[in-house]
Amino acid sequence: MATSSSDRRAAVDKIRRDAKRADQRQGRIILTVAIMIALLIVGTAAFKPVKDWWDLRSLQKIELADLGAKASVCGERILKAAEGEQNHVPAGTPVAYTDAPPAFGQHEEVWDQITRKFYTSTDRPNVEKLVHNLEHGYTIVWYDKTIADDEKQLDLLRGIADKFKGEDDFRLKIKIVPWTKEDGKAFPKGQHIAFTHWAKNAADEDKEIATAAKVTAQAGVWTYCSEVSGDALKKFMVAYPYLNSPEPAGG
Repeated sequence: MATSSSDRRAAVDKIRRDAKRADQRQGRIILTVAIMIALLIVGTAAFKPVKDWWDLRSLQKIELADLGAKASVCGERILKAAEGEQNHVPAGTPVAYTDAPPAFGQHEEVWDQITRKFYTSTDRPNVEKLVHNLEHGYTIVWYDKTIADDEKQLDLLRGIADKFKGEDDFRLKIKIVPWTKEDGKAFPKGQHIAFTHWAKNAADEDKEIATAAKVTAQAGVWTYCSEVSGDALKKFMVAYPYLNSPEPAGG
């Protein structure tokens, strides 16, 4: 029996409809997979910030001295006669510091503003810039790779940084930054945290140590710790506040 032209058209139309429905189904499948992949990517990217926020939230009600280990994990303060006040170099000029990390010395012309308190190795200012911060009364908490690879220790450092939020109160002058192998030699054996301060006068606070170190005026001050200790940091910053520095007025 011969097939009429209307039957052929109907068959062609059915094939087209079936092909369109198949295309639509394939499109929906592709779209669903794409959305799932996008959600996975976004979820993965968002997980760490959300985790950081939650961890910090749990630390906010804890006093600084209660964050981390007791001060006994840290050694005695170390003093060394300081030099380099007002000795500036252009931004990006490397300075060979003999101490790890430095507590004084030649430094960049502009310091890092008080706004930011915590840094990682991907966004930390130059060491030379941070030394200028020391000249302006900042306490710098340096952490090495051992701490950088320990999420619990990093969370404690972020919690400490969270205690120092603000820009108007110069008592909040603190920077928490990494010290890397590219910066210089390692901390003393077994030590992974260092506090540094550039003191205008260290003899009044640490008379015996200053006398032994033959320090009579400006001094670099160090405390090394085996792990994070808010207790030790509080004691350090009480002993050497921002006012005890060559240029405390700079923010």
